[in-house]
Amino acid sequence: MVVQQYRDGGGARAARALAVAGVIAVTAGCVGAGGGSGGGDGGGGRHGSGQRAVAAERPLDTLDRAADVLVEAGGAEARTSMETAAGGTRVTIRGQGTYDFRTQTGRLKVVLPTDAAGADDHRPITELLAPGALYMKNRGAGVPDDKWVRIDTTTLKDGNLLTGGVTDPMAAAELLRDAGDVTYVGKSDLAGVTVHHYRGVADLDRAARAASPQSRGALSAAAKGFSRDAVPFDAYLDDEGRLRKVRHRFTFATEGREAAEVTVVSTLLLYGFGAPVTVTLPDEDDIYTGEIRQG
Repeated sequence: MVVQQYRDGGGARAARALAVAGVIAVTAGCVGAGGGSGGGDGGGGRHGSGQRAVAAERPLDTLDRAADVLVEAGGAEARTSMETAAGGTRVTIRGQGTYDFRTQTGRLKVVLPTDAAGADDHRPITELLAPGALYMKNRGAGVPDDKWVRIDTTTLKDGNLLTGGVTDPMAAAELLRDAGDVTYVGKSDLAGVTVHHYRGVADLDRAARAASPQSRGALSAAAKGFSRDAVPFDAYLDDEGRLRKVRHRFTFATEGREAAEVTVVSTLLLYGFGAPVTVTLPDEDDIYTGEIRQG
């Protein structure tokens, strides 16, 4: 029985425990795993006035501005999926909620598959996203029902690109900055919205240096922690330059006797732009600082 301490509400031990219990635990035993295709297409939205001629611009310029355009848009509804596959078995973690790109805060409900959670009655995990922090409720493993677990995402090896089972929407957009090998694939339809498909390779280190100050710490941690800086992606932007869908393929190294590189495919869908987003972060008294036992 492994005992982890959560003394400061977000220290290195907490980061390691959540990393093991989160997506990395899902990939345990997936030696030589390859990435599957993540998520489905989701929700539509309204086109605003003053549409940009996205396809006519240089792809790199368009993607460099994707995060800034989302900040201008404000809030949005989001769906996420995170998937890994090995030996014919595919495991997917799904999330849904809202996110405010101006404040970089969001609230999502994350559902773990039963084979990852280890229990048929595992409740959805509520996650609050904030710059430099991740809050989780219904985390299980001995955490009281009325308490939150808080971790500092800059202490995570993956910068919380994978640990919470959700790639932070702002981080997903910031990863498109200063990408390489970007090509314009063409137009397609996404839930009734015309989108422009771009394909390229994000570089974790370059993206971290180009990111906003609120995202830089977590992305810098990811640049140091992943086994590969290169993150292939497919991004879909509407005529106004708003990111509607992005799929990243992350590669990290597992630890232990059967160490291997594992690919996780993370997909983010954005729609309902302008949606109101209300996120109230827990008080210090509501954050769990006791022991968490994991079998």
